[in-house]
Amino acid sequence: MNNNKMKIVETLQDLKITLPGLNRPLGFVPTMGYLHEGHLSLVRRAKKECTSVVVSIFTNPTQFAPDEDFENYPRDIKRDLDMLNSEGTQLVWIPTAESMYPENYQTWVDVEQVTKLLEGRYRPDHFRGVTTVVSKLFNAVQPDKAYFGQKDAQQAIVIEQMVRDLNYQIDIVVCPIIRESDGLAMSSRNTFLSNPERQAAVSLSQGLLMAETAYQKGERMADNLRQIVSDRIQAEPFTDLQYISCADPSSLQELSGKVDDCLISLAVYVGNTRLIDNVICRENSS
Repeated sequence: MNNNKMKIVETLQDLKITLPGLNRPLGFVPTMGYLHEGHLSLVRRAKKECTSVVVSIFTNPTQFAPDEDFENYPRDIKRDLDMLNSEGTQLVWIPTAESMYPENYQTWVDVEQVTKLLEGRYRPDHFRGVTTVVSKLFNAVQPDKAYFGQKDAQQAIVIEQMVRDLNYQIDIVVCPIIRESDGLAMSSRNTFLSNPERQAAVSLSQGLLMAETAYQKGERMADNLRQIVSDRIQAEPFTDLQYISCADPSSLQELSGKVDDCLISLAVYVGNTRLIDNVICRENSS
């Protein structure tokens, strides 16, 4: 049971006043809100490893393209705050778009090479928005550790690159994907799925699991692993495959022929909802 009152701040000034009262080490979980068990797993990990935990809730407009779902992205601040309070979060920061991107804003953080692959091919300015807002959040919170989910595998790699390149003294902790009981990766966007689409969406995780199982049984050809995933997803109605990748888990360079360790990732439209998922296959994993 959480007996300490959770603090909620909106302005940078209030954040700066409040942060010195938190004991170190300080764990930070940046979110876009509409929290689910995946987000809460990050908070719990941060709470286990750090003395204090800060969570930000900010639906960042600069990582959405004009034709994407920024306006419709699900939001429920009261629900989010209730969930965070029950987890014993010490501080929640809810900045406004005006404070993050004031008038005449023109400075961006751009990680170059690793952002051009996978998601970056289809969402060209997405990662520039992510790295800019995360660097601003890091500058404001000054955490010791920051927690991200493996579901956004490329995002985690991009942020790790940014932290190395800009000499942030922050440990990036990447936590496992949290899934529904039928395997679907938890996502705030799952709420957009109709019942038939929700049933079809399970094919994403099922295809990845089938590829991982084949890998563990000795399948090492990149094209075959991609095909296993593709066949499972394309057997479903409502699915429109955007990409399936079998890439190096560090560089994200696409692999061909026989592979060692690999990151199998995908983006699929289920109805009008774009979902991503991935699995890492390692030769030395049990």
